[in-house]
Amino acid sequence: MPPVTNSLQISSHVREVADFPKPGILFRDITPLLANAAAFGAAIEQFASLIAPHQVEGLVAIESRGFIFGTALAQRLGLPLLLVRKPGKLPRRTVSVAYQLEYGTDRVEMHADDVIAGARYAVIDDVIATGGTAVAAAELVEKLSGVVACCGFLIELDFLKGRERLAGRVVESLLHY
Repeated sequence: MPPVTNSLQISSHVREVADFPKPGILFRDITPLLANAAAFGAAIEQFASLIAPHQVEGLVAIESRGFIFGTALAQRLGLPLLLVRKPGKLPRRTVSVAYQLEYGTDRVEMHADDVIAGARYAVIDDVIATGGTAVAAAELVEKLSGVVACCGFLIELDFLKGRERLAGRVVESLLHY
């Protein structure tokens, strides 16, 4: 198999699944990308090239698929990885932020002592859709006196305008749909 060298080739490993998780939704399935070592490696290399210019000192990965990309990026860039999780999943003292869903609210949290005041972080996730979770993760970093240097995503669903909710923060996305 020839090497995967650009985002067009990477996108060929993202499968479209119609009507999932409900009718009318076109789901972008990343599992074929994860199942292909060459494609996943190329995606991480390209993702790293988007994040590196921002001179971040750590990565903040959002549960759960953000952990996949955050872990690989942290290893590739030689950076610490901090986790943003759903409530009750972290063992030490945490801080949390609530955010709005289509019907209701949700919360995310991270360890209160993870962020170094004034340090630069990249918030990492697999997909940005409406942006609610990404905004909450960025707010956690800022609440702990860190700086959000950028927010990075494998996929951006442009039509849902999540980038706009991250107002004033730099957004880097490898693939756009």
